[in-house]
Amino acid sequence: MADSEIYERFLALHTRAGGLVMPNAWDGLSALLLADAGFEAIGTSSAALAAALGRLDGRHAVSRQEHLDHAALLARLTGLPVNGDFEDGYGQTPRDVAATVEASIDAGIAGIGIEDTSGDPEQPIRPFDEAVDRVRHAVAASKGRIVVTGRTDNYLQGRPDLDDTIRRLTAFAEAGADVLYAPFPPDLAAVTAIVRAVAPKPVNVVVSPTDKTLTVAELQQAGVRRISLGVALYAHAMTALQQAATALAAGDLATATTGISFGQLKRLLSPAES
Repeated sequence: MADSEIYERFLALHTRAGGLVMPNAWDGLSALLLADAGFEAIGTSSAALAAALGRLDGRHAVSRQEHLDHAALLARLTGLPVNGDFEDGYGQTPRDVAATVEASIDAGIAGIGIEDTSGDPEQPIRPFDEAVDRVRHAVAASKGRIVVTGRTDNYLQGRPDLDDTIRRLTAFAEAGADVLYAPFPPDLAAVTAIVRAVAPKPVNVVVSPTDKTLTVAELQQAGVRRISLGVALYAHAMTALQQAATALAAGDLATATTGISFGQLKRLLSPAES
């Protein structure tokens, strides 16, 4: 599939009525299970990928090439548009960010997120002008071949400043970002304010882990065009494993071995091997 085709296919999912739910996979089988469930696009999760490799998520816990190879694998196995959760663009400079965008296009990835995190505990969010310049370089490098998501991590980094969040997302939109994203807005009022501020550009939302009462329908009604889950599905799967391990340690084989059959695994994986 040509770069422009996958870009247009992925972007169109954001602009249709209701938008899309984009769950995050962490390996080949999880991606295939999500595709089999009918999802039309998937995302990577830097936290889930790092954990699957036995690492603690953090700035560049996974290398750019590792993440590129991972995202390309998910795309190849499923045939779906894949959005790369590529942290700060894997670069100290805006030119480094642009190089990551170009490498992502070459790998057949449909979308890429660029965060304003710095990796500096003393100043975890980059200065405003620097953050905007990095998004601007990402957009310039994309040339209509990959969906660029401009992301501010204010809430994630303990900076619950809605005004600054909106200021950054608005500037990212003006710099050409296709989608805007601020993980973990505290409530629906903040979500609605963000959606209105950057309209008509689509907004991605991961809801606060302390507020799990919101439904897909409520977020869509508020104007959200993309809902992702970050590390949540991986954590859900690991919880099931933890429960099975606890049962097994107590001698309960039946509980520990209840799950998807090997035949189902083969059905999913066989087309991927052909």
